[in-house]
Amino acid sequence: MLEEVKEDDDLKNIPIVVLTTSKAEEDILKSYNLHSNAYITKPVDFDQFIKVIKSIEDFWLEVVKLPPK
Repeated sequence: MLEEVKEDDDLKNIPIVVLTTSKAEEDILKSYNLHSNAYITKPVDFDQFIKVIKSIEDFWLEVVKLPPK
């Protein structure tokens, strides 16, 4: 899916954050090789999970400057 999105001219500028349970180096490398913008391993603890989601939201919606639509 990631590869298809990044090859589509209408979608390729959409930031993609991979949120997964995998800590495998090969998964991390594959994700970045397919041009994901971030790779985050989900915390097991619910409160930590909420903090991670909030930090993703804050970063992508308030901190970074994205290309115009």
